[in-house]
Amino acid sequence: MMDNHSSATEFYLLGFPGSQGLHHILFAIFFFFYLVTLMGNTVIIVIVCVDKRLQSPMYFFLSHLSTLEILVTTIIVPMMLWGLQYLSLHVLLNFSLMAVDRYVAVCNPLRYNIIMNSSTCIWVVIVSWVFGFLSEIWPVYATFQFTFRKSNSLDHFYCDRGQLLKLSCDNTLFTEFILFLMAVFILIGSLIPTIVSYTYIISTILKIPSASGRRKAFFTCASHFTCVMIGYGSCLFLYVKPKQTQGVEYNKIVSLLVSVLTPFLNPFIFTLRNDKVKEALRDGMKRCCQLLKD
Repeated sequence: MMDNHSSATEFYLLGFPGSQGLHHILFAIFFFFYLVTLMGNTVIIVIVCVDKRLQSPMYFFLSHLSTLEILVTTIIVPMMLWGLQYLSLHVLLNFSLMAVDRYVAVCNPLRYNIIMNSSTCIWVVIVSWVFGFLSEIWPVYATFQFTFRKSNSLDHFYCDRGQLLKLSCDNTLFTEFILFLMAVFILIGSLIPTIVSYTYIISTILKIPSASGRRKAFFTCASHFTCVMIGYGSCLFLYVKPKQTQGVEYNKIVSLLVSVLTPFLNPFIFTLRNDKVKEALRDGMKRCCQLLKD
């Protein structure tokens, strides 16, 4: 416990409960997930940059998503491994951008190259990064205006804002309410373009006369839709709640889903279900083998 006249300036992360043997098993599992996440997302970034067949807005946003996933896991997982916020907003904004891209590709294919030109793609990515960083300035400032004298032990595997507020001696209700409103505005605001885009996409696909054409169109959007479901479902559970300090154990589980499992699955979801990416990977491996032989 902290002295009545001093405030905690350092916090200890309690991490996961259990024996040392369990911690060793968790370390091995999360370390494996982290390495695969880094390698898988790095491969996606490289092949999108070097393969001309993948020089389109869809794959530009995919490489941007992979970059964000690497940053998210690199911020959180090493700390978690050592102890045995978030770039989530940027990831959700990228999901929204990818949904709009798929809408233009399916519903306005003849105008796709005009609407989704390189200048537009670069600017929307820049705006998403700037908005994401600006949206975190006040929450970070407000959080560290509080006094922390209850304890300096944080029941999480990273510095979770909700659990940090729980340790404060001050009244945090107003700050929690503002954080709730911000979460609703950001998450719902980025979800609306996604819902609208997929409504038009599904409507357009259902009008395709051939069954093979409908199947191909659905197959193209399925990977992105899967990631949207996981990403938005997890973030809605984590952030859109009036009382930010509730549900420690549930928060840990959902945080693992956002920061470990989703970045781990994304490379597999987007590569195993995408013929162009698989072709680019095969060609890249052939070139590497040829260079090694020479």
